[in-house]
Amino acid sequence: MATGKFIAYYRVSTDKQGKSGLGLEAQRKSVLSYLNGGDWELEREFTEVESGKRNTRPQLAAAIEECRKTKSTLIIAKLDRLARNVHFISGLMESGVDFVAADNPHANKLMLHMLAAFAEHEREQISERTKSALAAAKSRGVKLGKNGAKLAEKNKADAHEFAMSVRGTINEIRARGFTTMRAIRDELNQRDIPAPRGGKWHIPTLLRVLSKLDAR
Repeated sequence: MATGKFIAYYRVSTDKQGKSGLGLEAQRKSVLSYLNGGDWELEREFTEVESGKRNTRPQLAAAIEECRKTKSTLIIAKLDRLARNVHFISGLMESGVDFVAADNPHANKLMLHMLAAFAEHEREQISERTKSALAAAKSRGVKLGKNGAKLAEKNKADAHEFAMSVRGTINEIRARGFTTMRAIRDELNQRDIPAPRGGKWHIPTLLRVLSKLDAR
């Protein structure tokens, strides 16, 4: 049961999402669901409109400073709302501010560091696969430029389409009480639902799919 003072931090990746509230409401709902019950105060809420690939986060910096001033805990809906960058997460942990992710509230600092490392590794793998696909196309004599952009766009569209195809299943799993990444992963594997590239689900893959669903 949550107790104490909290500062909420939300992030949406595009200006359009920020203006429409798309994705923002889901984050707020997750935070309030975690805080439901107990003796707590939600002091302030900060919303960032920023790309996850960039480390410049003025609203996050302001939220951290507010936590220091009010001795509050920083609360986020999901770990990947901060960044898919292990150094960024490490810097936050070294700031001295307590923080909690509503989707995995019992995770300790070591676990959070590992999850961030997995997410960063997955992002690097995606980048490498895209580069390899473009290099293979070039070696076949395909002129890059528009074709390269189309290939990257197709990969992005395929990933989005897959995420949408499992959205209903993931929502149903969450509704049944499986809310942590580990629990969702295990339930997907138990149901023999293949991961994006076939085979078993792993936490980095699940993080990537969930981030696409949250972006909507």
